[in-house]
Amino acid sequence: MKIAFIGDIVGHPGRKIIEQHLKKLKTKYEIDFIIANGENASHGFGLTVKNANELFKIGIDLFTGGNHTFDKKKEIIGLLESQNVIRPANYPEGVPGDGYKIFEVAGEKLAVINLMGNFSMPTCDNPFNKATQIINELEKQNIKNIFIDFHGEATSEKRVMAMMFNGKVSAICGTHTHVGTDDLQIINGTTYLTDIGLTGCRDNVIGMDSKIPIEKATTGLGGHFAIPNSCKSILQMLVMDIKDGKSVDAFKIKVLCDKSEELITKAIIE
Repeated sequence: MKIAFIGDIVGHPGRKIIEQHLKKLKTKYEIDFIIANGENASHGFGLTVKNANELFKIGIDLFTGGNHTFDKKKEIIGLLESQNVIRPANYPEGVPGDGYKIFEVAGEKLAVINLMGNFSMPTCDNPFNKATQIINELEKQNIKNIFIDFHGEATSEKRVMAMMFNGKVSAICGTHTHVGTDDLQIINGTTYLTDIGLTGCRDNVIGMDSKIPIEKATTGLGGHFAIPNSCKSILQMLVMDIKDGKSVDAFKIKVLCDKSEELITKAIIE
């Protein structure tokens, strides 16, 4: 199977560039299943039913989340209960929604797990122990194709996840920082990337208009973070070719709104 993962979609610019390019990319690279982190897709904070449905129609098969999952609480609870939307599995017991789902893709089972780090994040259970628990459950079901979206601030936590589970899952990709990293690799059959980076404005501050972040940095006073009305946007997507639970190939695609070609970064195979 060939699956793809799109980095944190930030507001209208992120949704727009996906609308412009996703169908073409899906066909060109023969992608079977597309996952996207959608916790910033609506005005930069949360995910609405309207925006989720628009993106499902364009070609997204599943949304993952993170610390902004419940920013639009009323809408996301309905999505979690009725649509292909998951939230970090290590939210405390009693939080609505599922932390992983299993799908039929290209005649095989694919499990997608969403986890959230500890550092600088809302209160949640230990992500490493929760990952161990879920992976053990999946092994009992003989499910070998496993993708993890690890939503975390600290690169060290993401590397710990890679060291714990390389060879045991098909892929681990980090989200949350909105800054793409240059360490795409395949370790013992596991695709690993510390952070895929955002899909949205690339010429501001992590997808947001720079005015308020600059004021906060220089005065300590906060304000409402807003999505720019116009900007240079980027689409960042990780594509993985998985056979019998192992990644045999992986590459990152970057599409810039003002460029005609796709920029490809191939994984280093360790």
